[in-house]
Amino acid sequence: MKKVIFLSILSIFLVQCISVKQKVKTSPKTTNISNKIENANAKPKLMVGIVVDQMRYDYLIRFEDKYGDGGFKRMLNNGFNCKNNHYNYIPTYTGPGHASVYTGTTPENHGIIANDWYDKYVKKSVYCASDERQSSVGIEEGQWAGKMSPHRMQTTTVTDQLRLNTQNRGKVIGVAIKDRGAILPAGHAANAAYWFYGKDKGNWITSTYYRNELPTWVKEFNAADEAEKYLKTWNTLYDINTYTESDADLNPYEGAFTGKANPVFPYDLKALQTENGGFDILKATAYGNSLTADFAIAAIKGESLGKDNETDFLAVSFSSTDYVGHRFGVNSKEIQDTYLRLDKDIERLLQTLDAEVGEGNYTVFLTADHAAVHVPQYLQDMKIPAGYFDHKELKTHLTNFLDATFGSKELIENMSSGQVFLNHAEIKRLKLSATAIENALQRELLAYDQIAKVYTRTALMSSEFTHGIAAALQKGFNQKRSGDVCYVLDIATISYSRTGSTHGSGFNYDTHVPLLFYGNGIQQGETLQRTEITDIAPTISALLQISLPNAATGNPIQAVLKN
Repeated sequence: MKKVIFLSILSIFLVQCISVKQKVKTSPKTTNISNKIENANAKPKLMVGIVVDQMRYDYLIRFEDKYGDGGFKRMLNNGFNCKNNHYNYIPTYTGPGHASVYTGTTPENHGIIANDWYDKYVKKSVYCASDERQSSVGIEEGQWAGKMSPHRMQTTTVTDQLRLNTQNRGKVIGVAIKDRGAILPAGHAANAAYWFYGKDKGNWITSTYYRNELPTWVKEFNAADEAEKYLKTWNTLYDINTYTESDADLNPYEGAFTGKANPVFPYDLKALQTENGGFDILKATAYGNSLTADFAIAAIKGESLGKDNETDFLAVSFSSTDYVGHRFGVNSKEIQDTYLRLDKDIERLLQTLDAEVGEGNYTVFLTADHAAVHVPQYLQDMKIPAGYFDHKELKTHLTNFLDATFGSKELIENMSSGQVFLNHAEIKRLKLSATAIENALQRELLAYDQIAKVYTRTALMSSEFTHGIAAALQKGFNQKRSGDVCYVLDIATISYSRTGSTHGSGFNYDTHVPLLFYGNGIQQGETLQRTEITDIAPTISALLQISLPNAATGNPIQAVLKN
């Protein structure tokens, strides 16, 4: 009897083995099966974070028919798409955005409250990545461009946690045209961050915070004059007449390069460079992204990323999408061409990862640091409420109001990023109540045209808002660094030029951004459930099996990760 049972079990086992073998033989990707099975439960050898500066979620949909199969679509079709992903704080700027993606928290905790903000302790404006203690590496000593570090960011990043977890064996490299787009994601403990210095150089540089000399591969990249090859004519990737997903090439809503009468294709960048900052002109074209992809690929090879058993992390930010959006607007032919070319650049990057690290050995996420509003003048012409706001006029008005009410024109120390910073020394001298001045300003601001909401420091520190604009404002409010009165402009109302797009609000056009995951450990699928930007770092931490960043407030997105 026992022999019969044993033979029955053995026969079932053999049938299952034959079935599995047949499935492997008939798989269209037989050559990669063993590699993928081997790594099915292993952590990725390389983690790649991609932040696309100023990318609206709808760019994935609007231009989808013209994307190839190897870039955005590869991630969409074979990865996980969080379709309702939002920023959950104000202001939606580049510095806070990059910091929030990688720290898993908001300016309330990480302290990057804007790109630049008024430091009420040193009585001057400071830049989110500036550090006077550092020096440039890659250009002449003392150049301001290299005086940078992440020291103003007050919390750890997921990249920091990786370095801590691996006892510094896992490499972390940040790459972006913008310094803050490379520095903040790479974190405090990074091996290096590199950014682009244009003008008459066209070189990638770093800071003494990371190292005192450029590595050989960066020197070789700079010496090859890689930026020079992009000083050529920028024309559309495909026939411009097929770009039906955007406005006419010549329209009143776009800004032009100096020296070019109209903002229309083609653009002779070589001829325009002298009047537009030399190599800096590349930043505001699709080629800035191509140059970034080139350098990121050089980093993968030069740093041997993903070549050992310790997970490495490459943080890449494509900055040129922001420059193009600011100049030409979100509905321009230029922005469409920039994304179609970026699709090709992402395809090149993924192909490099396949070749250098191996498909199944890496994981990628893609998101944005903020989105952008349609040009308000365009909205107005479409009979949609929108407008422009003059902060200088507001400051004059409030100064006169406080003088008439409290007897001093010196009660406002600074106004920036939708905040009023009071002069507390003057308040003390006059023996006034700061709370009384806050309340008076709140009433006056609410009566001012084009201002929708106003919150005082007292309210933001004593109440907990759970939803809406008030909650977003509170998550962006840092008790030590923020101002005394915060105000919100009407929807689609901006303080900007009449051409081009901008961002900064807590409304959907600025908060709704892509979030794609692809590769090792990632489920294939999508969700319409709301996710928030602060969920990214916890999700990657869970994937890598490392501690969350020390002030993370987001949660891992369980649906993204394989069990």
